[in-house]
Amino acid sequence: MTDAPSQTAAPAIPERPSLEGLEDKWGQVWEEQGTFRFDRAAAREAGREQVFSIDTPPPTASGSLHMGHVFSYTHTDCMARYKRMAGFHVFYPIGWDDNGLPTEKRVQNYYGVRGDASLHHDPAFEPRHRGDVKSIKAADQQPISRQNFIELCDELTVKDEEAFESLFRRMGFSLDWTISYRTIDEHSRATSQAAFLRNIRRGEAYQAEAPGLWDVTFQTAVAQAELEARDYPGAYHRVAFHRDGGEPIHIETTRPELIPAVVALIAHPDDERYQPLFGTTVRSPLFGVEIPVLAHGAAEMDKGAGIAMCCTFGDLTDVIWWRELQLPTRSLITRVGRLQQETPEWIAGGPGEQLYAEQVAGKTAHSAREAIVAALRESGDLDGEPKATQRKANFYERGEKPLEIVTSRQWYIRNGGRGHDWRGTDLNAALVQRGAEIDFHPSFMRSRYTNWVEGLNGDWLVSRQRFFGVPIPVWYPLDADGEPDYDNPILPEESQLPVDPAANPPAGRSEDERGRPGGFVGDPDVLDTWATSSLTPQIAGHWLEHEHGEQTDWDVVFPMDLRPQAHDIIRTWLFATVVRSHFEHDAAPWTNAAISGFILDPDRKKMSKSKGNVVTPEDVVKEHSSDAVRYWAASGRLGTDAAYDIGQMKVGRRLAIKMLNASKFALSFGEVEGDLGAAVSEPIDRAVIAQLREVVERATAGFEAWDYTRSLEATETFFWTFCDDYLELVKDRAYGSRGDEAAASARATLRIVLDTVLRLLAPILPYVTEEVWSWFQPGSVHRAAWPALAELPSVEGADPAVLTATAEALAGVRKAKSEAKVGMRSEVTAMTLAAPEDVLERVRAAEGDLRSAGRITGMEYAAAEALEVRDVALIPAEKKPKQPQP
Repeated sequence: MTDAPSQTAAPAIPERPSLEGLEDKWGQVWEEQGTFRFDRAAAREAGREQVFSIDTPPPTASGSLHMGHVFSYTHTDCMARYKRMAGFHVFYPIGWDDNGLPTEKRVQNYYGVRGDASLHHDPAFEPRHRGDVKSIKAADQQPISRQNFIELCDELTVKDEEAFESLFRRMGFSLDWTISYRTIDEHSRATSQAAFLRNIRRGEAYQAEAPGLWDVTFQTAVAQAELEARDYPGAYHRVAFHRDGGEPIHIETTRPELIPAVVALIAHPDDERYQPLFGTTVRSPLFGVEIPVLAHGAAEMDKGAGIAMCCTFGDLTDVIWWRELQLPTRSLITRVGRLQQETPEWIAGGPGEQLYAEQVAGKTAHSAREAIVAALRESGDLDGEPKATQRKANFYERGEKPLEIVTSRQWYIRNGGRGHDWRGTDLNAALVQRGAEIDFHPSFMRSRYTNWVEGLNGDWLVSRQRFFGVPIPVWYPLDADGEPDYDNPILPEESQLPVDPAANPPAGRSEDERGRPGGFVGDPDVLDTWATSSLTPQIAGHWLEHEHGEQTDWDVVFPMDLRPQAHDIIRTWLFATVVRSHFEHDAAPWTNAAISGFILDPDRKKMSKSKGNVVTPEDVVKEHSSDAVRYWAASGRLGTDAAYDIGQMKVGRRLAIKMLNASKFALSFGEVEGDLGAAVSEPIDRAVIAQLREVVERATAGFEAWDYTRSLEATETFFWTFCDDYLELVKDRAYGSRGDEAAASARATLRIVLDTVLRLLAPILPYVTEEVWSWFQPGSVHRAAWPALAELPSVEGADPAVLTATAEALAGVRKAKSEAKVGMRSEVTAMTLAAPEDVLERVRAAEGDLRSAGRITGMEYAAAEALEVRDVALIPAEKKPKQPQP
């Protein structure tokens, strides 16, 4: 696990230390030596309690990484490195999330193609374009077969993953690259399909024909967790519905194109304006369809006219009314976003049949709206002109058009959105309790999880009508008429996985039975990418193989110790993983969830591609160094949004450079034979060790509290004090100006401090600490033990303030020289150090070091309320003659 630090190795210090080239140098060494590889045998021998397992987020392999990735992955890596140094066997895998809509969209834009399931596979296919071809319109994209499209997805994601890996390695992330996966590889597909089949067999997954959110651009169903509410321009239309022998009822709607699909008018049961109408019927304008007037508590009395038309389906409220009031289904919007071509039966033979057939059928929602509004205006059923408004519409988070609600057959996994499950168990409460079993960092992030679960209103839709994903492993038998029997699906055995029902027949059946009466048909859909990503612990830990008797890492890594992720996907990735683990293992999937914030631009706005304010990290890392960028990332606390700050990176670079130069200087005084701790004898040396002991305690407490920033702040502050004050005070003594014993005390202290500070900063600045460590220690600093108080000299009775007081006195001397405009090497022949008595006592303890550092030959003490250097007499140092120019 760790190598004990040694004091006997001879230093090998470069003449001019530099940050340049450290990433390449040490990255190669770490790879060759397997510095960060998970030692399975040792982990199994040590037991589960000595393993720290990380459910690493698999980045989406479509496009380029951004600074948000660098920010959050650095947080995780700091903890991984700390735990490794603290004696744990760290399981730190890497995966690539390469299936799903983002990948398909990138492939379409990169190659100028689109998938067409009706086309046959062309083994010799070559795309016309290779590169960014976003300018090609969707209609002009080259149609290719499903299999050819999948092949291009696979080709491009591999290229993207190579670029991602290069950056991750350069950033020094201590991942075990031998434990890697792709969410579309054979192992991941088999794991995903096996878990889903178990969900089906246990009744946790089911299929249903029901209204659902649909993206007409991507041509797929969308889950609740993928929604994004946006303002969308619209207009209110005041429209008259007619009733026999009475005044018309006016409703206000932003979607008049759905009047042909109206199934009821609905008002609040307490609304006295409409109470007399409940139970009666009215006729729809233009089409004359008779519909009921009903009451429901979700109607808003103060919105519009207070009465609304329920159409199947305009929004999610329509779905609630349709379900709870048991209304008929009159669905007109098709999957392509157009109204159905055939005139519906409830309109056929009525006054609006011709209008629908000639002006509405097959039109987009926008064109149909224009036709309906024109007809309403002509018939007199439009009261006044439309009034412009901004309405809230649901969008797919990656989509550009408002979602429609389309009735289709889909697969769902129960997630507590309907309260109790099929067994009568309160699933929602059980999943809230699972969240309570996880320690969130910061703790307030748990409320985001709880609020999301408690606010769910439907089960998790997991089927997608796409190409590049894990196929739903189901076939359906066909009856004598060739119709699918959805109630009796054909399910494969786990030993047969992975399978592709669209390309392969079920066991015992032949391909020529596909699509024929009495034969079978494969489910054409794929699983939502979250349905596979929700199994990252099982995929990385090889759960499925363990279930089938193989020895894998599963039993020593699960439940995992850490899930790191951003807060915006608590509702998707985190919650979905909890659901799958709850069903499969009756346990929470991890003990800790570390939640990162967003990266904001200098104007404090979230960085995103759509806003054009994204900064890609490659050039930033090359300019400032990986350690500098990691310093910036580690300066931001978990759960808090952080600004992209070049200035902070410059501070980190300055710290790394100082570490190189100060370490070289500290090691230049030579080694000390024997026990270093026993050699520490001088008061100021004991004081700095006493301060170091406090820093070790604070830095350790910071990591244990998941507060990397606190650990960094404590160590960095001490390091600058060490460089600016302690080194200056003791360098003459370290050279031997006061004898061998005093010199040995300084040299031993310098090495103890340097050895300890390198290890304290190693999780955050891995390259510069490894470089300096190699100058005087064997092995890797990242395999050395985390500093412990027991290894440091006890320095019992030492006063840490001796260093502080003496440094303040030296600062006063330097200020006097600066004000006198003489060099710092000028001699002080006389001065008075005035200070409180306790401060004077501390300075007296280190007077020899103060005199040497300040070039003081005459000094008196005086009592005062605050430290002050006064009455200074100086002999200016002779300036060195300038060297003649060559």
